[in-house]
Amino acid sequence: MNLPIKGIIPPMITPLSENLELDLNGLQKLIHHLLEGGVHGIFLLGTSGEGPSLSYETRKQLITETCKIVGGKVPVLVGITDTSFKGALEIATHAKKEGADALVVAPPYYLPISQQEMIDYLENLVPLLPLPFLLYNMPSCTKLSMSMKIVKRGKELGAIGIKDSSGDLSFLYMLIEEFKNDPLFSVITGTELFLPETIMNGGHGAVAGGANFFPKLFVDLYEAMQERDFDRVKALRQEVIMIHNTIYEVGKHSSRHIKGTKSALSAMNICQDYVAEPLQRFNEDQRNLIKEYIGQFKQSTNYNTAI
Repeated sequence: MNLPIKGIIPPMITPLSENLELDLNGLQKLIHHLLEGGVHGIFLLGTSGEGPSLSYETRKQLITETCKIVGGKVPVLVGITDTSFKGALEIATHAKKEGADALVVAPPYYLPISQQEMIDYLENLVPLLPLPFLLYNMPSCTKLSMSMKIVKRGKELGAIGIKDSSGDLSFLYMLIEEFKNDPLFSVITGTELFLPETIMNGGHGAVAGGANFFPKLFVDLYEAMQERDFDRVKALRQEVIMIHNTIYEVGKHSSRHIKGTKSALSAMNICQDYVAEPLQRFNEDQRNLIKEYIGQFKQSTNYNTAI
């Protein structure tokens, strides 16, 4: 795995069948779809991957099958965030055994913890990790917004980067500025609309949920930013905004992003759209609306090579 990690790394959804077991056929089709779209890595068991909602058995199966299908073509990053310290290490050990490249660590998400308690947690966890790790700042799901002090301590302990999903552009800029002189530390945005700003200011890429269904769109946007082709960036960003105004706006709750992503993949005949408890997939009317939006993208005159 080359450092710094950079580019478009989809937070891959976990394809499930009706009985909520891993959909192996859908998984294979999804991974081939992502690789054909030119993605630079794959992130398993994050928020979009519903990691905390899956059994350890399903998480391990997903890691095993994904590493087998990817076959070393791109780095595989595995989220190990858990309420259980031992559980996090169990998934980390399995990821190492199956050939994953790096781990992703967010704060344990049930009991509220302080900034110092998160530092203590990292100091206890990191020496036991069998692979390199990235930090994952996801305050909307973990109750803790990582301070710069935590990130600095994480880097001292060996972190190779951070995925910032705070949605706070000013904090993202602060991260880029703080670590700009370290050529091996990645600052990656988890807010896909921030991709141009991230690259413009010296960051490294995006963990973009929309890259699950339109990987080439996000890869092309990343490459256009690298080339400073701002006319192309403007056109491609409009397509990303269209995703946010359509697919991500179906449904009323924050879970609509996961449901919408899976529904879009189902509309594209890549995998099924079942989601893990406590979530439920979209109803028929909502699924039909997603299909209409996917059809609109196919007919787009501005940019239609994403599909």
